[in-house]
Amino acid sequence: ESLQEIQKQVNDLWQNLLYPVIRGNNTDGMIYTTCEMKPSSKIDTDKPQVTGQVLFRQNYSYGRLEALFYLDGFPLDNNQSSRAIHIHELGDLSNGCDSTGGHYNPFRVNHPRHPGDFGNFLPKEGKIRKYKTSLSATVFGPHSVMGRSIVIHEQEDDMGKGNNKASLENGNAGKRLACCVIGISNKNLWEEKLPEVMDKKKR
Repeated sequence: ESLQEIQKQVNDLWQNLLYPVIRGNNTDGMIYTTCEMKPSSKIDTDKPQVTGQVLFRQNYSYGRLEALFYLDGFPLDNNQSSRAIHIHELGDLSNGCDSTGGHYNPFRVNHPRHPGDFGNFLPKEGKIRKYKTSLSATVFGPHSVMGRSIVIHEQEDDMGKGNNKASLENGNAGKRLACCVIGISNKNLWEEKLPEVMDKKKR
């Protein structure tokens, strides 16, 4: 019995180390996170002042990651280019978005195959409203994105086809407009934002 108890404690310890969240909390085994987007303190005031949220949810503990992009503050004209959005290595905003490090790249592969290389998003009427499923990033396990940052860039991601070193590191996406740190949340924001995002998708 004592051996079984020790084994249970070891298993519980591993679960807590690998999965930084607790099952339950009335979420049907789903874990929710939020990232509250703020303009970088290092960009000029004439650049887009992007706000909003990037929300994730994932079924504990092996489900695929889903994301909602709910962002405002882009120019209102519809002739602008798409904007790159990526997960970056550090959740450090002490020097604006410039202190978030490079792309989160735990497997040491070339861009755009990093977990959290979300690609390009075209704003419409100053907004991005997007729902994505089956993403390769995860909030669980040793490669969790929890506590890391999401960065919105000024330019379009060349998806690694720029024929230079920077293209294989960050897609030549340019300056960092806005960023946020990923943290655990309840399901309320997801449930509030999802209907509007899905409605825009239908239109």
